[in-house]
Amino acid sequence: MSLVNYIDAAQQYFDDLVIKATDDELFAGGYLRGHFDLAVGYAEVEKLTISIDELNETVEQSLVKAYRNGELNEEDKALVARLWDEVKALA
Repeated sequence: MSLVNYIDAAQQYFDDLVIKATDDELFAGGYLRGHFDLAVGYAEVEKLTISIDELNETVEQSLVKAYRNGELNEEDKALVARLWDEVKALA
């Protein structure tokens, strides 16, 4: 799968959450989408050529930093982690 196709699939996954997700999943999905979109946007602005693995690593580093800053409680972290695993499986 190409990076562009992966990004498109991830965006569709996030869009689909609006239809089927619980309130908690919507929160976690929106939170995760923010980190994902930030990583994609940074690569685009900097004109970086990155792989899917590199994009995923950037998102994970961003999430770890946020967790360390206490942005989410344990329940929300677990939900974000589950959704993130689902997004990564799209590749």
